[in-house]
Amino acid sequence: MFKFCFASLQWFCNTGIDLLSIRQMQEVDQKVLQYESFLNETLRGDLQKITTLRDGCYEEISQYLQLKTIIENSLSKQENSFPHVQVDLGCNFYAKAVVTDPSKVFVRVGYGFFLELTYSEAISFITKKTKYLNNVVENLSKDIAAIRAQIRMVIEGLCELQNLNDTS
Repeated sequence: MFKFCFASLQWFCNTGIDLLSIRQMQEVDQKVLQYESFLNETLRGDLQKITTLRDGCYEEISQYLQLKTIIENSLSKQENSFPHVQVDLGCNFYAKAVVTDPSKVFVRVGYGFFLELTYSEAISFITKKTKYLNNVVENLSKDIAAIRAQIRMVIEGLCELQNLNDTS
């Protein structure tokens, strides 16, 4: 047993590795695991959530602008009759419907509520709502850029801890 310990000690001395550097390597490995965990679980998860929120805002803006275009086209044609339309019942199932009062439209205002608005009121509401949503998208885009910068900083820190060169 004593010979084995002495041989182990001699091996460490010959290779230039001492117990202090082994402890430092273990601490570095633990820090690398902590940073990788933070990167994968926290930062990338937050990035995915905020990107999904921003994509939802883009979708909502698109729907409002599509409605605004339809309303403006109907106003320019001076046509107040929409005898037959298709209504989305959900899950992309459509049914034919007849519009009894084409002078007003129902606009989704949020939280599952709809308002019956005239064309001019609807256009005014859509303009304000899209302006608000564009501000939300701008803020979310700034948040996404900040998270991407944090991810890059953590990756560079990991490379520095592991003494790796940046290959990207």
